[in-house]
Amino acid sequence: MTVDPAKEQLDQVSDEAEAQSLEERLASAEAEAAAHLNDLKRLAAEFDNYRKRVAREQADLSTRAAERLVRELLPIVDDLERALAIGNDPRARSAEATLEDGVRLVHRQLASVLEREGLAEIETNGKFDPHVHEALLSQPSEAEEGAVIEVLQKGYRLGDRVLRPARVVVSAALPVPPEEAA
Repeated sequence: MTVDPAKEQLDQVSDEAEAQSLEERLASAEAEAAAHLNDLKRLAAEFDNYRKRVAREQADLSTRAAERLVRELLPIVDDLERALAIGNDPRARSAEATLEDGVRLVHRQLASVLEREGLAEIETNGKFDPHVHEALLSQPSEAEEGAVIEVLQKGYRLGDRVLRPARVVVSAALPVPPEEAA
C-alpha cells in the first residue's frame, strides 16, 4: 500500500486545526468559569455584609427600645425614692399613709407607662378561655359551670400576644345531694 503524502499533510493540518479549536474553546470556558467564580465571590461578600448590617441594626433597635422604656421608667423610680424618703421623715403626717399614697401614685404611673407600651390586662369576667386563662382550681359554685369565679393572678397581653395567662378558679357544678340522686 502506498501512502499518499498529500493526504498525510491534510490529516496533519486537520488535526492541528482541531487541536487549536479545542484549545480556544477550553480557554474561553476557563475565562467564563473565572468570571462566574468572581461573580459568586462578590455575591457571597455582599450577602455577608448584608447579614452583618442587619444584625447590627437589630441590636441597635433593641438597645433603643430598651433605652426608651428605661427613660420612661426613671421618673417612677424617682417617685419611689421620694415616697420612701417621706416614709422616713418624722415630720410626715403618718408614715404609713404617706407611703401608701406614694405607692399608689407609683403604681398608677407604672401602669400608665406599660399601657402606652401596649400592655393590656386579660379580661377574666365570664367564661373560661384556655387561650388566655390558666385554671388552677375547679370549685363547686352556683355560677354557671366553666365560669371564672376568682382571679388568683392577673394575666397580660402585649399587643395580641399573651405574655402571661390569667390564673383563675373555675366554677364546677354543685354536687347533687344523695337524696336527690336516688
